[in-house]
Amino acid sequence: MDWMSRIDLFSPLDGAALALLCIAWLGIGWRIEHPSPKSPSVSVLMANYRRVWMREMVQRDPRIFDAQTLSTLRQGAAFFASASMIAIGGALAMAGNGERLSGLANDLILDSTPVFVWEVKLLLVALFLTNAFLKFVWSHRLFGYCAVLIAAVPNDPTDPAALPRAAKAAEINITAARGFNRGLRSVYFSLGAAAWMLGAWALIVATTLTLFVLWRREFASHSRAVLMQTDDHPLHTQT
Repeated sequence: MDWMSRIDLFSPLDGAALALLCIAWLGIGWRIEHPSPKSPSVSVLMANYRRVWMREMVQRDPRIFDAQTLSTLRQGAAFFASASMIAIGGALAMAGNGERLSGLANDLILDSTPVFVWEVKLLLVALFLTNAFLKFVWSHRLFGYCAVLIAAVPNDPTDPAALPRAAKAAEINITAARGFNRGLRSVYFSLGAAAWMLGAWALIVATTLTLFVLWRREFASHSRAVLMQTDDHPLHTQT
């Protein structure tokens, strides 16, 4: 079977669903990282707090708290990188056993779908997971760079090199967090892509749901409302 014949195994609706998935993934990522000034995302708000953190770090001695916080961030990136690698292995193992997967799926949906179709759908999930893995690994490395930069900041706040080096550490920290967030978004969309196993309409619904969840957490969540409060605004505890 040639490539054109294999492409014909997918319907136009499959193509539209796949296009929607890619547009949603790229679009929400761009919107989160480039929001309007009047409606910043949680990621942008936290980036500003990371700059404040590095400025406060200059005056903190010893810097045990800063080291512990950075270590926690690195551990989070390492955990998700390991989890992504395991998930990639699982997806590839399933793709390698396509005949069994095809038989099980055909029994469930009562349709004789060729093995190639299931392999492509699993490959899509694996691609999102691979992107997530690479982002998490790079984020982990950048948090390590940030730790080195923090160690290079003079303990004397009056040193002319203190604030410039702290600013560098902040920007590296922000870049690491951006990579981590991109990895998380890829994980979200890999879960949405898995819905393609149930058909094109399932993929469309899963993509829409994933897009809504990401938009809400970045632009309409309670956490964002707290971050948007000014420092002189009293925080109200929920009962």
